[in-house]
Amino acid sequence: MTKPICLITGVGDGTGSEIARKFSQEGYRVAMIARNRDRLQALERELPQSKAYACDIGDLEALLSTLKKICSEMGHPSVLIHNAVSATFGRFLEADPEDLERNFRVNTTSLLYLARELSPSMIAAGNGAIVVTGNTAAFRGIPSYALFAPTKAAQRVLSQALARDLGLRGVHVAYVTIDAAIATPWSKNLPIEGLNIGLLNQQERPEDFFCQPIDIAEEVFHVAHQPRSAWSFDVEIRPFGEKW
Repeated sequence: MTKPICLITGVGDGTGSEIARKFSQEGYRVAMIARNRDRLQALERELPQSKAYACDIGDLEALLSTLKKICSEMGHPSVLIHNAVSATFGRFLEADPEDLERNFRVNTTSLLYLARELSPSMIAAGNGAIVVTGNTAAFRGIPSYALFAPTKAAQRVLSQALARDLGLRGVHVAYVTIDAAIATPWSKNLPIEGLNIGLLNQQERPEDFFCQPIDIAEEVFHVAHQPRSAWSFDVEIRPFGEKW
């Protein structure tokens, strides 16, 4: 029996890599998309029957070419995890407006292209899943998120439109909001706006404050495999210590 295929965008050194590991451990062949070729190839060597595809999904023509290559080399994915993100932080009077366009292409427009290219085979099969990883920027704007939050809000609304269209045809679409600072090698040591603990380095911060990528991966996998009688769309996850 041929193993199913999961395609993951944004396979970085945190959440994306852990999602790839989880699906591989559960018997999937994994197609991995990210810009960093070296990281992808290292993960390809680690995960059996996985394939690395270096691509900047903000380049929509390159994305389409990569998707066609994946379908030709591996087959049609039955699961899509859109985890890629482009973020710019700065007040609207100071930030470069072109960053809004870039963030929109990566976060939202690429999702439209991914769904248009991959959902027809899911519809034909009568099943499939598209899971988008988001954050609370999709629900509110703050001054320093002026060029980022609008793209995540649009991403969520697009996901909802896809869910209401594709759900009736057997394809589950869900939006996973991660209300947390995620524990990645680069994020732990950065001051992050809005942290209540006000500490500047990892050693001073309680580990329980961060959401662990391996735990996010577990929930993403669960959502992608929910029974049809109990599909979720909006799913919020956060560490137990997160104030909300």
